[in-house]
Amino acid sequence: MPTITISGIAPITLQTLGFMLAASLLGFPWGGASVALYVLLIVVGLPIGAGGRGGVAVLTGPTGGFLIGGIIGALVTGWLVDTWGRTNPLKVGLANIIGLVLVVYAIGLPWLGWRTGSGLFAKLTLGLQFVPGDLIKVVITSLVVVMVARAYPPIARRGAAASQKVVSEKRA
Repeated sequence: MPTITISGIAPITLQTLGFMLAASLLGFPWGGASVALYVLLIVVGLPIGAGGRGGVAVLTGPTGGFLIGGIIGALVTGWLVDTWGRTNPLKVGLANIIGLVLVVYAIGLPWLGWRTGSGLFAKLTLGLQFVPGDLIKVVITSLVVVMVARAYPPIARRGAAASQKVVSEKRA
């Protein structure tokens, strides 16, 4: 996967966009499971991580917290999108900001600081460099998810609202 490195430590990649799309389209728990499978494939050595890297060192290195955060963030995003729906781009965007920006940063930045020995200010400064790109990815994800949900209605019906409808139909 091609990368752009602006800080010398953490590269800018499109893997976050992939995490957002997987979580938003597959929902809970499948979006998180797909991200976990991706991380597992990296850990077993497939060179599919940022910069074509693979192996346990990717997960235990400075950016490993972002991968772990990606799994948890995808679960959170999937649950939120299942709950809020896939037809409103603002709701899809907010779900991705909460799950795959805030959760990932909350796990990834402290991990990065721990692995590099940098302080709080350095971690926040590094994290702020990625916010504009992540917000662009959120916008792209929101638009794609809404278009897919409109073109393929079963995607729009996934999640909590659909599950509640099935339960209420069984009761009737």
